[in-house]
Amino acid sequence: MASKFLVSADHLTIRFPRTNAPDLIASRAVNLDIAAKETVALVGESGSGKTTTGRALVRLLTPSAGNVWFDGKEVTHIRGQALMRYHRNAQMIFQDPFASLNPFHTVAHHLSRPLTRLRHLKGHEREEALDEILTLVGLTPTAIYREKYPHELSGGQRQRVAIARALAGGPSFIVADEPVSMLDVSLRAEILTLLESLQERRGLSYLYITHDLASARYLAHRIAVMYGGSLVEIAPAEDLIQAPAHPYTRLLLAATPGSAHTGPLPETMQSAPDLSEDRQGCPFAPRCPAVMDRCTKTMPAMITVADGHQAACYLNE
Repeated sequence: MASKFLVSADHLTIRFPRTNAPDLIASRAVNLDIAAKETVALVGESGSGKTTTGRALVRLLTPSAGNVWFDGKEVTHIRGQALMRYHRNAQMIFQDPFASLNPFHTVAHHLSRPLTRLRHLKGHEREEALDEILTLVGLTPTAIYREKYPHELSGGQRQRVAIARALAGGPSFIVADEPVSMLDVSLRAEILTLLESLQERRGLSYLYITHDLASARYLAHRIAVMYGGSLVEIAPAEDLIQAPAHPYTRLLLAATPGSAHTGPLPETMQSAPDLSEDRQGCPFAPRCPAVMDRCTKTMPAMITVADGHQAACYLNE
């Protein structure tokens, strides 16, 4: 598959079986492309399928249907050494740095494992690479941070260790799963600036998962909006903020401090999205103030509303 994109999801579907109930479809026929050195923000409320999609793209989950492509090669069902090689190129920064770090191991241990297993570094080479990565994420003097345990670090320092661990394999693609949501407001800008700097220095591509449109606007080149396991809108960041084309995107903007669209939340109810396999129609239909009869029966296709701007809503026909 020749492609101008580094990472592509083609009708990506993740199914979670349930007993005596329809299966849950956490990601439903998702089409998403990320170019080299590009940041795409995946935005939506909790339970919308963002993290599941991100985990599938780095192959921490195996898709139930659809395909994942990396640099023109399909990686949907690779295993063993092929998957290990893929993880040199694709890594994930998890939301909670305290939960994702083993409390019984030092910073040096956390970074040494990917350096050994993914890059096959040993001895002096591994020690040099470890110091280089710690310096890159701003944890200096490195000799001090090497021997610290997670509980001895602040929240911001733990997140820097999590970022360093993701960098250790030498990836070109990183899924950053709400990397600033567990931090104080004063630290969030520092981590976003660090991610931006790392992208410039290492030529990284990001899938930046967040529920915060403000940080998505700051970091991302494009923003994709997800609800109920489905992508409902995608556009260049500034275009989506200034001219949202889907009612759910307008709802998110209405709840975003400082947004020009701030106001009463335009929804008819506040139920969680329905992820069941037998769901019909648009996932946002039960909450949408502009719902039409066909919205509850058939999922609208992605329609181009402007250059590079698509939305899955009948209002745009």
